[in-house]
Amino acid sequence: MLRVGLTGGLATGKSFVGQALVEMGCHLLQADHVGHAVLAPDGEAYTAVVAAFGPEILDHQVINRKRLGEIVFRDPAQLARLNALVHPAVFARQEAWFAEVHKQDPHAVAIVEAAIMVETGSYLRYQKMVLTVCRPELQLARAMARDSLTEAQVRERLARQLPESEKRRHAHYVIDTSGTPEDTLEQTAQVCAQLKRSAL
Repeated sequence: MLRVGLTGGLATGKSFVGQALVEMGCHLLQADHVGHAVLAPDGEAYTAVVAAFGPEILDHQVINRKRLGEIVFRDPAQLARLNALVHPAVFARQEAWFAEVHKQDPHAVAIVEAAIMVETGSYLRYQKMVLTVCRPELQLARAMARDSLTEAQVRERLARQLPESEKRRHAHYVIDTSGTPEDTLEQTAQVCAQLKRSAL
């Protein structure tokens, strides 16, 4: 089985590429969904996060992720504190998923999609890294349209992410989603074929 990380900046097409890879026969786990699960009231990180950040992050005993985000995203120390509480539980769930995929298909291409793999160092957990990129002006427009954000809000979020050049240094494959969907799918198919060869 080949462990693959799929990452990329905000609104660069990670989910589109990830879904295409599933349709091409790969297995995919979205780290964001796992993050939601471990912060749920019955999740592994819930109690520790509420204890660390206080009851003001709760809405009817459910962690309000937007409120929590407002606390941590402007304060690197608080973000590091949150990651230290959440990431071990997320990684444990990922390992359990990898084990299940391997049991089903020893030659599988097993992909984890996450936005901040290079930033957190978690890219080291994977044998291959796939990076999605697109033109900056397109990234800005996509993020504004998708998340109903102002240009200033998007630029603030982008400023907190590592520059593309740094992420490219750790990528084995780069998929540029600036063109048509068909062009992105063609690049994805080429990458998929190479991943499958590596998984054998």
